[in-house]
Amino acid sequence: MTKANRTKWVMWMLAASLLIANGCKQHGQKQSASAAAKPALVGGVPPVTIQRKPTGNGSKPEFISLTFLPGRGMNVFQIEADVPGLGEIPVLNSPSLETIASRLNGQGFDRFGSASVSFGEAFLIPYPNRIFGKLSDDGSTLATKWHGHTILLPAFPRRGNNGGSPSAAASSNQGMVMHGLILKDQAQNIRIVQTPDGETATAVIHAGDFGGHWLSKTDLNFTFALTGGAVDETIVATNVGQEDEPIAIGAHPYFAIPSGDRAQARVHVPASMMALVNNYHQEFPIGKLKPVQGTIYDYRAPDGVPLDDHALDDNFSHLERTNGAVEVRLTDPKDNYGIAIDGLSPEIKTVQLYSPKGRNFLAVEPQFNFIDPFGAEWKKMDTGMVTLHPGESTTWHVRLQLFVPGHDSGQ
Repeated sequence: MTKANRTKWVMWMLAASLLIANGCKQHGQKQSASAAAKPALVGGVPPVTIQRKPTGNGSKPEFISLTFLPGRGMNVFQIEADVPGLGEIPVLNSPSLETIASRLNGQGFDRFGSASVSFGEAFLIPYPNRIFGKLSDDGSTLATKWHGHTILLPAFPRRGNNGGSPSAAASSNQGMVMHGLILKDQAQNIRIVQTPDGETATAVIHAGDFGGHWLSKTDLNFTFALTGGAVDETIVATNVGQEDEPIAIGAHPYFAIPSGDRAQARVHVPASMMALVNNYHQEFPIGKLKPVQGTIYDYRAPDGVPLDDHALDDNFSHLERTNGAVEVRLTDPKDNYGIAIDGLSPEIKTVQLYSPKGRNFLAVEPQFNFIDPFGAEWKKMDTGMVTLHPGESTTWHVRLQLFVPGHDSGQ
C-alpha cells in the first residue's frame, strides 16, 4: 500500500473517532476498485492490515499479510501467504469482507457476537469453549459457580444448542453458553510499527467486567507480529479490578486446506487424552478423560494422521511439549503445504479440534481450559482456569509457521 493511501486511511479513521496514537500508521484491508472509496465497516470500524513484501521469489513459503477487525474483538479476518507452487493464498477460511460486514450485524444469531466465530480467527475470553449451567426462569441468563461465587452469563439460543430451540432449553432448565464475552468488543489504541522483516500491531480492549458478567475488571493487550517466517499472536489479560477472577484464553482459527481435499489432509496433535462427552449433539462433558491410543483420535504420529471423513469437535489434553511448545501441525500433501500451530504459553492445557464432515477447514483451538471448566462433573480436577488476583496478568501466546511437508516441521 502506498504512503498516500495509508494517509487517507488515517484521516478516515480519525473522522470515525477511532483513537489512534500519534505517530502510528494505519493500514486498510486490500480492496477492489469499486470498494476503494469507502472501506467496509465491521463493528463500526474498518479492518486493519499489516503486511510485508515476499523476499523468497517463490522459493519458500512465507507470510505476507494479516488483516484484523478491531471493531469485533480483534478477530483476525485473514492471513495471506506466498507458497511455492500455489502463489498467494489465504491461510484462514473466510468469506469476503462484504459478506462479513453484512453477517456481523448484531441481530438474531449475532446478538452476542456469535457470528464472529464462523470464520477467520476469533479470540475467546474470559472463557473458551462451552459452559453449562442453570437457566433463569426467563432463559436470559445462565448460572455457574467459581470458588463459591455465582457467575451469571448472558444466555441466548445458538445454532445446534439444545436443538437450537429456546423452548427446549427452558423446558430442561439447563443451558449452554460458549466462546467468551468479547466477540463484539471494540479495540482502542491501535499502533502499527515496522520491523526488519514485517510489521507489528498492538491494541487494547478494556473489557471491564465483561458487561457486568464477571467478578473483576480486565484489560486485554493484543500483539500481532508478522514476519516472513512466523505470525506471533499474543494476548495479555490483566486484572485491573479489586477482586480475584478466573480467566482463560483461547482462539478459534479456521485453517484452510488449499487443495480442497479434506480427506487426505493430515493433522498432528501431541495429545494422549481426550474429554468424553455425553453425545455430539449436546456435547456435555461427563468429567472423564480417555486415552486416544487405539482410537481414530490418536493424532500423535510425527507426520500426522489423515482427517478422512471423520467429524471432529473434540477436546484433547495431556499435551506433550517440544522445547516448551505444544506443536500442532496441519499438512495438505496434495498441495505440498503445511502450517504449524505452536502453543508457547505453559497455561495452554488443551487443544480443541473442530471440522465437520464436508467442510474444507480444520479449526485448531489452543486454549487454557477443558470443556465446562466450572462444572461439578470435574470434581476437584484442575480444569485450566487461571486465578488472577488484582494486578496480576496471564499470557496466551501462539505462533504460526509455514513449512513444506517432508522438508521441515515449521521450526
